[in-house]
Amino acid sequence: MGNEPYEIKQKNYEIHETLEAETMRLAEHIRSHTPYDGDFDNKTLHCKFGRYSKGGTVCVKTFNEPSLLIVAQGAKKMSIGQGVYHVGKAQMLLLPVALPVEIHSLQASQSKPFLNIGLHLDSHRIFDLASKIYPQGVHKEQRDDTGLVADADIHIINAVNRLLMCLSNAEDIQYIAPLVLDEIVIRVLRSPIGIRIVQMGFTGSNMQGIIRAISWLAENFSQQVKVADLAGMAYMSESTFHKHFKNVTSMTPLQYQKSLRLHEARRLMLSESMDATTASSLVGYVSVSQFNRDYSRFFGTPPKRNMTKLRQQFQYH
Repeated sequence: MGNEPYEIKQKNYEIHETLEAETMRLAEHIRSHTPYDGDFDNKTLHCKFGRYSKGGTVCVKTFNEPSLLIVAQGAKKMSIGQGVYHVGKAQMLLLPVALPVEIHSLQASQSKPFLNIGLHLDSHRIFDLASKIYPQGVHKEQRDDTGLVADADIHIINAVNRLLMCLSNAEDIQYIAPLVLDEIVIRVLRSPIGIRIVQMGFTGSNMQGIIRAISWLAENFSQQVKVADLAGMAYMSESTFHKHFKNVTSMTPLQYQKSLRLHEARRLMLSESMDATTASSLVGYVSVSQFNRDYSRFFGTPPKRNMTKLRQQFQYH
């Protein structure tokens, strides 16, 4: 008994060392797929690698696909919908549905750039696996705003490394990678993050309806829509739909649509050099002045000033 504290301490040290080694291995995998700063899609495994070497860098996004984000080096702050999350080395964040994301790298340098991987996930697959793991659901607890962030344990980091090793063999990509991806999702669903996802309603039939409505909004955000019509798509009453939608996204349906429009307008102005009038019209705004007001409230500065700042930051010419 007297040796137990030492044994436990030694075991914890060994676990930490193993996790450290696996995380460094993941960082090397990511570095090999990111020759310079930016995001790099890997269509083979449906994942995205990210590398940023300047602290404070803002990575502009529109709407992130359902994904699992894991940090291998550095730290970042992520604005998702109306929530702000901090994710550091060997931590993960799960986005169960398409959500607006803006990333600020907090710990990054030329010698130790911020490195992360985002595994694109299928909402329906998350739903299916969650239904099997928690067929009766879980106890409903008070909402925790940090509930989508958790430490990535050694098993999850190891599984991601094994997934990336599949890239070297075509048969592994075809036969092994889907199994490893399911393993990752299962392990995540059994973590505190997974319990939060189930609390959202992933083991109930309502979630399929919410996913259906979100998918429609993501593809048709420039169109006028009534909440009653979205509720009809989800086969829910308007009040039930509104409640479940906000529980999953932290936004009302109309706030979600507005966020989609504003993120896409900013992308058009930044990436395709459109003026505010053209961009606002393409995303569904009838009034440019209303667009300017919404943009200023949402992003903190008017479109023109925001574009100047972002172009200087990203050195766009």
